[in-house]
Amino acid sequence: MPIAASGDARAPYAWTDFCKRNPVECAVNTQEPEHVEMTPKLWKAIIALNNKTNREIEAITDQDHWGVVDRWDIPTDSKGDCEDYALLKRKRLAEAGVPRRAMLMTVVIDEENAGHAVLMIRTDRGDYVLDNKRNAILPWSQTGYVYVKRESQYQTGWTSLGGLSTPTVASVR
Repeated sequence: MPIAASGDARAPYAWTDFCKRNPVECAVNTQEPEHVEMTPKLWKAIIALNNKTNREIEAITDQDHWGVVDRWDIPTDSKGDCEDYALLKRKRLAEAGVPRRAMLMTVVIDEENAGHAVLMIRTDRGDYVLDNKRNAILPWSQTGYVYVKRESQYQTGWTSLGGLSTPTVASVR
């Protein structure tokens, strides 16, 4: 089942800064489909890419990496935090032909009651989450997260997810 959006939300500051530096990564092409067909081939590609990215990026805080509290970037130096993993996954999937409009940066509250970023892929079988905390790709409703906001599929901006919570407890890694 897809997650329901509920109006506009303020974009994270670090996202706005990222978009100024990487406008192509943030542009919304409304000619692209809003969701993709989840074929066995796509499912295998998403799993492989998620696992590969989770393995090759060294987890490091933005403070330790950049000397700032929050910076979103594509981890070209193989170091980053949650949003950097998600941005790299999105970039690689887009390069593999997945419509960017169907892949949305999403902000959640995790099992430690902390802000966390994941990549949501909207499919004909529901919305799935790619996460650097686990290799399993789960439907949004099975992550245990509280969903705060995500990129809009209709404009360069963000939309509220109304703080929707899920009953499953997320695994910590």
